[in-house]
Amino acid sequence: MKKKETNIEGLFIVENNFLHDERGGFMEIWHKDKFKKFELLANFTQDNLSISKKNTLRGLHFQNQPHGQTKYVNVLRGKVLDVVVDIRKYSQTFGKYFSIELSDKNKYGLWIPSGLAHGFLSLQENTIFHYKCAGKYNPKHEHTIQWNDKDIDIDWGTNQPIISKKDSNGISLKEYKNNQNINA
Repeated sequence: MKKKETNIEGLFIVENNFLHDERGGFMEIWHKDKFKKFELLANFTQDNLSISKKNTLRGLHFQNQPHGQTKYVNVLRGKVLDVVVDIRKYSQTFGKYFSIELSDKNKYGLWIPSGLAHGFLSLQENTIFHYKCAGKYNPKHEHTIQWNDKDIDIDWGTNQPIISKKDSNGISLKEYKNNQNINA
């Protein structure tokens, strides 16, 4: 396992080791002691799994503090464009985003600290996406930043994703920044 920094403070790529032999393969997705060695600490409380059609976009989600969630995500089958936006209002990289392809081929994981909005676009049919979450899901405190916000200008590679009604009603980055009642 290796930990790689990104352009956003606290956001890390985890390169997982995959062992392969004549029987198939094996990979540790999560190992508490190894992550502790990397100073990636979280009290994970739930695991989530989503299965998405090709061109499905989920996000950009976050929860209001003190209900924010740290996440460790990876793809078990298929491929996604994973996107994280720094929405910590006093961060030097506020409004900046990081994107990476996560797949069952590259075996990357992404460590996403609380205070960042997260979303992904499924690039293959029936992509299986795994989330480890620290902090409980709290729908009363969940928010969505518009996936196509012009101020963030994310290159998703599509203009017509499959998107939920909730996600299509996200707020802009400007609305978020000016709202004192919403703070990741």
